[in-house]
Amino acid sequence: MVTTSLPASLHLSRRRLAIGCLSPSKSVIGRRKEARLEVFFGGPGGGSGGSGGRGTGQLNRFVQLSGRPHLPGKKKIRWDPVRRRFIQSCPIIRIPNRFLRGHRPPPARSGHRCVADNTNLYVFGGYNPDYDESGGPDNEDYPLFRELWRYHFATGVWHQMGTDGYMPRELASMSLVLHGNNLLVFGGTGIPFGESNGNDVHVCNVKYKRWALLSCRGKKPSRIYGQAMAIINGSLYVFGGTTGYIYSTDLHKLDLNTREWTQLKPNNLSCDLPEERYRHEIAHDGQRIYILGGGTSWTAYSLNKIHAYNLETNAWEEIATKPHEKIGFPAARRCHSCVQIKNDVFICGGYNGEVILGDIWKLNLQTFQWVKLPATMPEPVYFHCAAVTPAGCMYIHGGVVNIHENKRTGSLFKIWLVVPSLLELAWEKLLAAFPNLANLSRTQLLHLGLTQGLIERLK
Repeated sequence: MVTTSLPASLHLSRRRLAIGCLSPSKSVIGRRKEARLEVFFGGPGGGSGGSGGRGTGQLNRFVQLSGRPHLPGKKKIRWDPVRRRFIQSCPIIRIPNRFLRGHRPPPARSGHRCVADNTNLYVFGGYNPDYDESGGPDNEDYPLFRELWRYHFATGVWHQMGTDGYMPRELASMSLVLHGNNLLVFGGTGIPFGESNGNDVHVCNVKYKRWALLSCRGKKPSRIYGQAMAIINGSLYVFGGTTGYIYSTDLHKLDLNTREWTQLKPNNLSCDLPEERYRHEIAHDGQRIYILGGGTSWTAYSLNKIHAYNLETNAWEEIATKPHEKIGFPAARRCHSCVQIKNDVFICGGYNGEVILGDIWKLNLQTFQWVKLPATMPEPVYFHCAAVTPAGCMYIHGGVVNIHENKRTGSLFKIWLVVPSLLELAWEKLLAAFPNLANLSRTQLLHLGLTQGLIERLK
């Protein structure tokens, strides 16, 4: 029998272990903020802290994740409250490779989409023309991936989700957003590209693992792919995209309460509308929708000026952004990724028509100032997907890494875009020290002093 001693940090009382349960005074909050900066940057007050230090330079620094496959039944452990230590039920058993089929990380892909919550990264769809990489004879939808994956942050495990209901077949360059426990998928294309596009809204409840078709009224958008989509004030907005032959500048709105589609007709002359495009991204501040990049098969649009749709005036506006003091503006691009944290928008990677980009830029929606982040992607990539957690950690998955060889990747990276809270820092340290924490029961975790919120992130 193998036993693992519990460190002193977990022998504390339930009150001290219940992270975030208390209501600290302002002075305590101030000390916690200083401690958070010190832990994250490796020095007092957010300084460099010298060499060494596991936390040094974590902000704006990429970390590659191994993405272990989901292996049911491996390393069963339990918490013995009498001896106050972890007990492993049986020794670790080496599993022959032939039993690992079906328990692999997602194959390399492009054109997929992802979203994130506090607990998981959800990856849907994708495309890979490489027969062997895409699963060979086991993939009935080759060269597409008709599958939904979940990456569990706490355990670092990939799991292909089995779902009920009808999963859409338009699996490349669709739009995907997270609305509560529901994934909303719109548009996309099958094979050949442009010949089997979609214009339905499919909903997958990730809690109950079931797909459903959202029944809508009104005139739906055209069958398109490569459009951008966001939920704003209870409505789903869809802009741009392509049929495979014609690029669009149309803007549609779906009221999620009445489920009625409306094509918006802005109060602009045609010459004042944004250029037709696909594989762009959008951001919003509740009043305006901002269009970032994109292009056609022969061009990529500049980020020096961006178009914004004003929800109150029903009109497009052109906004001049401010360049980085030394570097200037980010390169024009399409097929990039975009995430948003409050009023800060982060774009990553993409393709400018000549080279694959590996940079990250931040645009503030109040000042419209561009700032180039010091981080560089380990693999410059486009047609990838990215999502940010509520805590401010961005995950990037897949994409095309070599144009001439038409090579795709299945790599998963994460990068903190903001300084995480003290809770998040403590949580990551705890998970690193006890990678099998998720195998404990809810009762055992409560006995250790974890809050209900943290326990939910383990399950």
